Amino acid sequence: MRTLSLIPLFILCCVLPLSAAVQAPVLKWKEGGCYSSWCETGWYSSPAVADLDGNGTMEIVGSAYSVVALQGATGEVIWRVDSGKDRNSSPGYSHRTWPGIWIEDVDGDSKPEIITAHSGGYVSVYNNNGYFKAGWPQRPTKNELRGLVVNDIDRDGTAEIIVTGATYGKTNTWVFEHNGVLRPGWPQLNGGSGSAYGIFNDNAWVDDLDNDGLSEIVVPSDVTTLCAYRPNGVQLDASAIYDGKKWGGVGTWESLKTELRGWGRCNGVRSESYRSNFAHGASVIADVDGDGKKEVVVTGNMYNCAVGHPPGKYTSLFIFNADRSRFKKGNWNWEQAPVNTGAPLSESYSTIEHCQPNPVVVDLDGDRKKEILFAAYDGKMHAYWLDKSEHHNWPYSIYNKAEGFYRFGSEPVIADLDRDGCSEVIFTSWVQKITSGMRLGKLHILDCKGNVLHEQNLPPAKSSSRHENGALPAPTIANIDGDPDYELVINTINSGFIAYDLPGSAGARILWKSGRNRGGKMQGTNGSVAPIMHLIFSTGNQNP
Repeated sequence: MRTLSLIPLFILCCVLPLSAAVQAPVLKWKEGGCYSSWCETGWYSSPAVADLDGNGTMEIVGSAYSVVALQGATGEVIWRVDSGKDRNSSPGYSHRTWPGIWIEDVDGDSKPEIITAHSGGYVSVYNNNGYFKAGWPQRPTKNELRGLVVNDIDRDGTAEIIVTGATYGKTNTWVFEHNGVLRPGWPQLNGGSGSAYGIFNDNAWVDDLDNDGLSEIVVPSDVTTLCAYRPNGVQLDASAIYDGKKWGGVGTWESLKTELRGWGRCNGVRSESYRSNFAHGASVIADVDGDGKKEVVVTGNMYNCAVGHPPGKYTSLFIFNADRSRFKKGNWNWEQAPVNTGAPLSESYSTIEHCQPNPVVVDLDGDRKKEILFAAYDGKMHAYWLDKSEHHNWPYSIYNKAEGFYRFGSEPVIADLDRDGCSEVIFTSWVQKITSGMRLGKLHILDCKGNVLHEQNLPPAKSSSRHENGALPAPTIANIDGDPDYELVINTINSGFIAYDLPGSAGARILWKSGRNRGGKMQGTNGSVAPIMHLIFSTGNQNP
């Protein structure tokens, strides 16, 4: 009997993966996409990873200015095109790339397309070899496009391409069909259903917010309101508590009492004057508490309207229900959002490039409830639980006063690398600007409790004329070389694209895989993909 009882234990120990300590990342290659003596300046665009040609090996597509395809295993350039152009175009000027790269089968032909958006107002859809698909590129505005989302919003089997721009008016969002035709009802905002202005980060999120089978589009912009649209461009109704307003007609105040009144006096009294601006405020649609209903999580910049914006007071964090009312359930009460989360170190890009507080919404600790992480301009990585507090050793201070300069952090990616149920938080940092010497950002890996597991300097700038390096966007976690372990691919400021091996990460559970959770699956699919897309784009275990 005793011998028989040991057999199942033996089988279990040999079959189930055993957790091990998270090992230090190892630099695999650097300066991908660079030229002989310099690299293009990398901004906030996370790279994408896919098997573009179906030969079983992974390629990387990234963009600082030009769009490059790289060999996953080595970082060697396969092809390069100027942004807004393709491989048939003559070389010329390239525009900055702010939003991350998308690789999706947008037209249902079982082949991957590459989708990009840039300054100058260009949005492009390429085939897997870097040539324009019919109907592309499009140029809906001459202002910079800072947001890009790919989603089959009407569930017709082909994807729509949603772009948002740094415009100087309320029209800031365009929705194109997969063939480049502007969708009826767009662009928005177009009419009197709310307030909107320029979008200065990759703010929009797309998902089925109200469980009607179609996707809604939530678009924060450089005002104190959030717009939320149906696929036809019609704005969603807000709760009856807002007196018949649409989403985009409800201002966001620190005080719920003032918000419900619909206006504040802006007289310097905090309850009448503190409201949130969403110029850089990104949104996420997610079911935060696992009850089958989705909420909208959004960050903003709380400011005093008696003074104006900027300066900001702190990074604001809100959870809204599908009707725009503030989230409240049981002991979780977000009718009063967290206050005083941390004052800015700097809001000047001439001092240090802006921190973009992109929220990451995941079950960090395995309790089946979501936590919310974001890097803020107070120099910290924050992690909020639904009880509206930061547990354990959160927040983590990326900025170390003893260093003598500012340091900001990127949006993190989240993965349980050692399969122990406590997921790791992986992000990069960048530093305050200098005119001589060399300062380096870091690659940071923390555990779910905010404890540092590994930190190491990113490579120095390739060009001797550059004096700092770091990385502004989230890394992308994927298997780029076909071995059992995952890698990180990072778009750096001054050393091109770089890759790190993550030893011992085979079988890791990936919760948030790239900037704004791009990478092989469209926003809003909740982890479900058509079989052919999974075959083409899979980068390993994906368990959102």
